Amino acid sequence: MKKYQVAGIGNAIVDVISTVNDHFLDHMGIRKGIMQLIERERAETLYGAMKDRQEASGGSVCNTIAGAGALGLRTALIGRVRDDGLGRFFAQDTERTGTAFVNPPVSGGELPTSRSMIFVTPDGERSMNTYLGISAEVGPDDVDPAVMADTEVLFLEGYLFDKNKGKEAFLKAARACRKAGGRVGIALSDPFCVDRHRADFRRLVANEMDYVIGNEQEWTSLYQVNDLDEALAKAQADCEIVVCTRSGEPVVLMHNGHRVTAPVKTVVPVDATGAGDQFAAGFLFGLVNGHSLETSGRMGCIAAAEVIGHIGARPRADVLALFKAEGLV
Repeated sequence: MKKYQVAGIGNAIVDVISTVNDHFLDHMGIRKGIMQLIERERAETLYGAMKDRQEASGGSVCNTIAGAGALGLRTALIGRVRDDGLGRFFAQDTERTGTAFVNPPVSGGELPTSRSMIFVTPDGERSMNTYLGISAEVGPDDVDPAVMADTEVLFLEGYLFDKNKGKEAFLKAARACRKAGGRVGIALSDPFCVDRHRADFRRLVANEMDYVIGNEQEWTSLYQVNDLDEALAKAQADCEIVVCTRSGEPVVLMHNGHRVTAPVKTVVPVDATGAGDQFAAGFLFGLVNGHSLETSGRMGCIAAAEVIGHIGARPRADVLALFKAEGLV
């Protein structure tokens, strides 16, 4: 038995969440419904304008690992924070929730800990303004091959693929995990990220990954086609397990040519932040525990439905109990 059932490598970000109206977005020049990277000065301006702030450890894969840990899995997180107030908060909060944060906060003159200002409007849309800071500097030196070898399933964050050192970290981690019999996958994260690094993503999916999770826009961007079925067929030729989330439509899951769907329960969103992250947590719980592809997909959908029913990107309810109520475990 390996020490960690699921480990993740991702941007270690402190989320700062506030509920606002559309007028506020217009007044502050915030583009609705997207993730926008910002500089430090802009981050300080937006932070100062937020009312009734809620702060929590965040980052896409970090949210997924927290969700997997809440489901009872043995989890670890590889990320980079500064040895400052937010960085120490992130590390302590991660450990408090039962996930091993294997990289100690970095001391010295590097960039500050990353933070994301998330503005939630009454329709549940979230507009994310993220200052990446030190988290985007993850590189191969942050990856301990012994941790990777002691991991059953590794999950990577596409956003970190933006820098060469991130690509090197992914390859080092993936190869150490797979060499020891583990499985490795990635979330494509963002169609713009895919556009910037399409060739490298294609090589990664085809040569290093056992499973890949993306939405419709990310898959069609990756293979430069307009038809989703065509994109997924190309993906299945490259990778053993392919997962496509489609907002309110059933999730498509494929394994070695076998295709299934998982239904999505219609929920009025309070905050869509973290829906994809928690889908991944539920899906990985099923994958690690040997459930069928369809059941794993249903678990992901249940976890996603729970998180969009409240403010914040991490579960509040006992998601494992929700699985039991549906007869999945």
